[in-house]
Amino acid sequence: RLEEFLKKEVHLELSTLPDFEERVIDFSEVEQLMNSINTIPAPCAPVINPQAPNTATGTSLRVCWGLFSDDTVECYQLCYKPVSTERHSDEQAEHTLKVKETYCTITDLLPNTQYEFWVSALNVSGISPPSERAVYVTAPSPPAIKTKKIRSCENAALVCWESRDINPVDSYTVEL
Repeated sequence: RLEEFLKKEVHLELSTLPDFEERVIDFSEVEQLMNSINTIPAPCAPVINPQAPNTATGTSLRVCWGLFSDDTVECYQLCYKPVSTERHSDEQAEHTLKVKETYCTITDLLPNTQYEFWVSALNVSGISPPSERAVYVTAPSPPAIKTKKIRSCENAALVCWESRDINPVDSYTVEL
């Protein structure tokens, strides 16, 4: 039977023609997957340090922070604003600095003023969530001595001064 079948001439005709030109394979998902393999993740939130002793002057503050992970970081974005109960638009303005190190000295600040700081880490993949906020305080300005009220005698002296700061000062040190 097989021999007889093979001797016959068979004509096969397809009822519909194959349409190969409209068949396009979408590789976009595969391409995205391949691209994501070589990318680094966005960094984790940095941890801002509390204010350390002797890191403030009347017009500057040194702020430090760190990372608890081995994230790749290109730079940091340090943000700060004065802490105030009043709502002045100029005083409440947020300031942003780009910093390469894990510390920064901010200048041109007001004496005896609280400032709120927070920091984010950046790399090619994006920006981290911000750190928790930390409050730093600038040193008070030196008091103004009232020269007209100075009195002295052989064993004593009276020296009067007044604070030039808006916020109250905790204490003064008088040196002779």
